[in-house]
Amino acid sequence: MSNPFFDPLADNGIPDFPAIRFEHYREAFDRGFAEQLAQIDDIVGNPEAATFDNTLEPLEESGALLRRVEDVFWNLTSSDTDAKLQALECEIAPECSAHRSSIYARPELFARVQAVYESAESLSAEQKQLLEETRRTFVRAGAELGNKERRRVSAITEKLAVLCTQFGQNVLKDSNDYALTLTSESDLAGLPEYVREMGRDEALNRGVEQGYVFTLSRSSITPFLQYAENRSLREEIYSAYSSCGTRSVDNRPLIQEIVALRQERAQLLGFGTHADFMLDDRMARSTVAVRELLDQVWQPCQQQVSREADALAVCASSETGEALAPWDWWYYTEKLRRQRFDLDPDELKQYFKLENVRDGVFAVANKLYGLVFTERPDLPVYHPEVVAYEVSESNGTLVGYFLFDFYSRPSKRSGAWMSEFRAQGHNGARVTPVIVNCCNFPKSTPCLLGVDEVRTLFHEFGHGLHGLLSNVRYASLGGTNVKQDFVELPSQIMEHWAMEPEVLTSYARHVDTDEAIPMALISKLKDSEQFNQGFATTEYLAACYLDLAWHSAPDASEYDVDEFEAKAMAAIAKSALIDPRYKSTYFQHIFSDDSYSAGYYVYIWAEVLDADGFEAFKENGLFDQATASAFRANVLERGGTVDPMTLYRNFRGRDPKVEPLLRNRGLV
Repeated sequence: MSNPFFDPLADNGIPDFPAIRFEHYREAFDRGFAEQLAQIDDIVGNPEAATFDNTLEPLEESGALLRRVEDVFWNLTSSDTDAKLQALECEIAPECSAHRSSIYARPELFARVQAVYESAESLSAEQKQLLEETRRTFVRAGAELGNKERRRVSAITEKLAVLCTQFGQNVLKDSNDYALTLTSESDLAGLPEYVREMGRDEALNRGVEQGYVFTLSRSSITPFLQYAENRSLREEIYSAYSSCGTRSVDNRPLIQEIVALRQERAQLLGFGTHADFMLDDRMARSTVAVRELLDQVWQPCQQQVSREADALAVCASSETGEALAPWDWWYYTEKLRRQRFDLDPDELKQYFKLENVRDGVFAVANKLYGLVFTERPDLPVYHPEVVAYEVSESNGTLVGYFLFDFYSRPSKRSGAWMSEFRAQGHNGARVTPVIVNCCNFPKSTPCLLGVDEVRTLFHEFGHGLHGLLSNVRYASLGGTNVKQDFVELPSQIMEHWAMEPEVLTSYARHVDTDEAIPMALISKLKDSEQFNQGFATTEYLAACYLDLAWHSAPDASEYDVDEFEAKAMAAIAKSALIDPRYKSTYFQHIFSDDSYSAGYYVYIWAEVLDADGFEAFKENGLFDQATASAFRANVLERGGTVDPMTLYRNFRGRDPKVEPLLRNRGLV
């Protein structure tokens, strides 16, 4: 049987998933490594003087087979893994890192790139950006160091690939190993019917014939904490969540080693800390700028969260006479929400059937950008639950293909994300993108979403649009290949449409009657938008400060992990009632790979942009075509071909202001 990675790819760009077998990966990786190295040899061995056309162009195009197998492999190790894939992942991760290092550490290749950089060759704006980013990648990989230091940087990067892979696998294992199984009616007291159904479905999925199962998935644990009357069970599941990464596994030694290696690499490259190294390639540029933004939000946030805690403590005391504890926060918040706004989340969920929310986000994309999503059940997918769509312009022009993977399962890591199986490019014939959105909604019939889950779906779809609408020549500059603190703008601005009354009445329809959500319920929802924002902002910002602490303290790795975390939280005087959104041992954003390390702040940084940017739509009309066209042309289509703040100014006509963010969060 031939290896499908060696066969011509279908015109649509979607991998032939049914034909792929486990043994194909190893063979394809090996050939992909060899092919790209041969292509690099051809570039280096070219006797002609270095030019953009004979150096940057072939370097950009090299490794096509390797990219093809990587796109499938890394997507599936996140969304549908198994023991064999995980074992191969531990082998492949350092090999991929070593392969990249072997390319970026070649002095003769860097010399050619540098020669083009120093030449007076006339280049287009996008070519100049590709040259700048390529040279930056070489320098950040150690190209300007001596041989010994360069080899050490490469060795560190390879080792980090192994450690970060292990960290992520440990979190998945520890999460999957935990299940709160309930059989007594008294243990289920307070849980709405939809939460019970979710627990029942999870039990059946796990082969539990009698009872209900609740997991550490946010979609499972959050409603349990909101409604379960049994306080000891709330404490049990909360404690299991907050100790993830320390029970059946122990991620603490991995954290210490990851932090130490990152610090060593940063210093070899001439930076004081890993945070300095990472921020040098982001919009923020410095930890000072990041902390200034965090502090600007933290101070009013703490005043708000203090008021919230006082109100919840009164509620808890009057009901049980006990002091408020962290696992009580969701429970009493839900009670107060009902008291103050007469808002029943269970009632709300009846209007957020998954399929309706999906159709709603498709309709928003159609009104804004003219996109049409057509389901294609004939296209291959990697799991039976994945749904494939063909995406076209209003005039029928093909845009690309979009895969939606909605449900949680043991083979999928937690969280929600966007990725690609093929990136857009236009270096010759147009290459249409193949984009995937992954969520972790509990599978049930019907699947009803909470408000936060609705926002998550809209959020990831915004990332999806960034990939689908990319319109660049060079794929490495397209879509989400932007500065890390700019990448969340398209996703977060998309969230705003989810809860706009005009949009809600079009897609939020009752699961039984199909009636549109009543305006009275929308009014309650809008009135409550800023409720509990002190808590939400505190848990997020606390994680941002924790991330910065790990990566801006040169001696961080010398501390006990729990001790260091406690010290970092004491430094910001965080309330003991609220844990960081992610504690260190399951903080996958910063320890499963490098991309968000010293960068968890990017969501709040981008929120300044998205809150300010959405003001333009509110001023001109939610679906104003001129505003939508400006956002598409200046942000969604341009990827990383232009400085991100320039892109934002081109869209908005000015620099962003922080006041809309503070207003949206009720902090002014």
